[in-house]
Amino acid sequence: MAGLRTVGAIALTLAVLAALRTDVTHMVAGAMAAMVATFAIREKDVRGQAVTLALGLPVALTAVSLAALLHNKVIAGDLFFIALIFGAVYSRRFGDRGTALGLIGFQIYFVSLFVSATVSSLPRLYATLAIAFACSAVVRFAVVPETPERVLGRLRDAFRARLAQLVDTQTELLDAEPDQLEKVLDDLRRGTARLHETALMIQGRLEEGTRDSATAALVQRRIADAEIAAERLGVLLLNARSAERADTLTLHLPHAPVPEPSKRLYADDDATATLRRDLNALHLLVARPVSGDRGTALAHVRNRLLAYRDEDNLPRGSAAVQDVFRGIGEAARAVMGLRVALDGPQDESDDTPATTRSREELDAEDLAITGSEQDEDDADRTGLQRPTTRAAFQVAVGSSLAIVGGEFLSSQRWYWAVLTCWVVFLNTASTGEILVKGYRRLLGTVFGVVAGVALAGVVGNHTWTAFALVLVFIFAMFFTAPLSYALMSFFVTAMLGLLYTLLNTYSLDVLVLRIEETALGAACGIVAAVLVLPVHTDRRTDELLSTVLVRLGDVVSAAVEQLSGGPAVDLLDKARDLDTALDDLRASTKPLTHPITPLRVRRQTARYLVALLETCAYHARSLAATAELVPYSKTIAADPRLERAGVRIAHNIGVIDAHVRDEKTGGEVQAGASIASMLEADGPGALRSGTVTFRVLRHLQRLDEGVVGLARPLDVPVAGRRR
Repeated sequence: MAGLRTVGAIALTLAVLAALRTDVTHMVAGAMAAMVATFAIREKDVRGQAVTLALGLPVALTAVSLAALLHNKVIAGDLFFIALIFGAVYSRRFGDRGTALGLIGFQIYFVSLFVSATVSSLPRLYATLAIAFACSAVVRFAVVPETPERVLGRLRDAFRARLAQLVDTQTELLDAEPDQLEKVLDDLRRGTARLHETALMIQGRLEEGTRDSATAALVQRRIADAEIAAERLGVLLLNARSAERADTLTLHLPHAPVPEPSKRLYADDDATATLRRDLNALHLLVARPVSGDRGTALAHVRNRLLAYRDEDNLPRGSAAVQDVFRGIGEAARAVMGLRVALDGPQDESDDTPATTRSREELDAEDLAITGSEQDEDDADRTGLQRPTTRAAFQVAVGSSLAIVGGEFLSSQRWYWAVLTCWVVFLNTASTGEILVKGYRRLLGTVFGVVAGVALAGVVGNHTWTAFALVLVFIFAMFFTAPLSYALMSFFVTAMLGLLYTLLNTYSLDVLVLRIEETALGAACGIVAAVLVLPVHTDRRTDELLSTVLVRLGDVVSAAVEQLSGGPAVDLLDKARDLDTALDDLRASTKPLTHPITPLRVRRQTARYLVALLETCAYHARSLAATAELVPYSKTIAADPRLERAGVRIAHNIGVIDAHVRDEKTGGEVQAGASIASMLEADGPGALRSGTVTFRVLRHLQRLDEGVVGLARPLDVPVAGRRR
């Protein structure tokens, strides 16, 4: 959508400028200004977007005026450019609006350098910028409008599609031959991760995209239920077709060993056929919208799947196969809750007793959901500890080096080095991230130059052909940005080659200079990141790892307390905080897991830690989802005996967190008897089917094992040894 919006704004700007018989130089300036005015604004509400766009025009006019006035004053121009860069980066501390205005100021100043703006050309440049901003507004608010409600609607459709794809992959897992299992497992991991990413995106849009906080909390709960149920179903299927009980870690660790297939799933052809039929039925329940629900067929399918939540209705089969049927029943319940939350009340005339019971549980949960409280802000860092201040100094120093070095390479196009230095600092928080981003930028630029050489020969003097290709490359740039920064840089460089052709300044020497300036800018950025207030990757990942451990401890402690009979709390908010922290950690470890990283053992350790934490987070979310049922369920009662298990897990998490933060506490991770042994010792009946303890035992056991497993790669001492 961002690509369509940007391309539309540029196309409309070019059409208006062409109708006014504007020369090619000003058309290029208008196209670049329209692009900046469109992609810089990231605010979610329409009013905020309009205010920022209105403020952006005077910022752009000021930037182009100063660039023109300082055109022949080299030293003064360079000093102002550095000050502008510092201010643009520092303004990020003021939120989306500050970020957008800083970006507009920097990019328009860069455009002025690109088209060699002078004082005499200012009137026409003013008109060009005004037209570009007006066209951006028309496309943003009329042609391709973006409202929080529309974005949330697309994300909800995307979640349904991802959920349906995951169920499809689970069906493939059921039928996969041994030699196909590794590929299907990779697809299952990818589908599970993408479903989780979509859930996180929805959580970030709920408050603005729903009418009130209660509705937002309801949708959030149903999305979380569906995600947990789908992930659990995948684990149960994998366990059913494995010779030994499969570990949840298999779903989260890339290139994990493939479990050896078992014949127990296929010992009963009737059970296997029923599983296949029910997985297809679950896919139908997920994929078919309410508007397409006609007749009673879908209701009968839903009723059959929900009946598996009752032990008496489970088909015959091994314990592992029956677990899969239970998982299908829980997934069907989650899907029904999701359909009600997203599409409103539905026909209940064909409900069976099992379906009615599920609806009553959902209704009880709905009544208990209240508006979520806003998160408490972390204590603000001050001075040079604030990330925006530190980044501003780093970019300013790196840009100064890039200006000096760029002038030696070319007195006309030195600003390419500055642009690269600026770009490698965007959305990065550590030296490692900057290094990887600079490498990708250079790689994309080299291949983009090759493409630019070929395109320049093909396009020649065909102006509108070149502009059409520019639009295609801009869309490709936005479309590929989340997938590959190197690929995005390729399209940027290829587009710039076409712009040079339009300005009649194209030559092979210019494109080679582009590579040199890019390499110089990346090097200057890396040097500045290393020498000026550096944030090393190890320190950054340790901070984020500590945050994840704290959030994990909060979720587990609160969930176990509620399962033990404690007061009801908002567990979903705590689980969302855990997911957000884990997502940040995953992003920060990319420099450690990148293929160019020479330390292979360290790379494997980082991947293992993240996968183990993802496994722990999954079981913590499952605990939280079950705990939220306890205060309102008529069939599930709290069990005070669970408190002991929660105390041990919380203690172990605290010991590991203290070790990560380098606190000399001398604590040890406790790894004694299993959770099941602890609960059986407390009295008979604790593990009886149907109790809350029976439902959460597996999650507690796996969570306990996962937390103890974190101790080994982090060199935390362990007091006992598990059998």
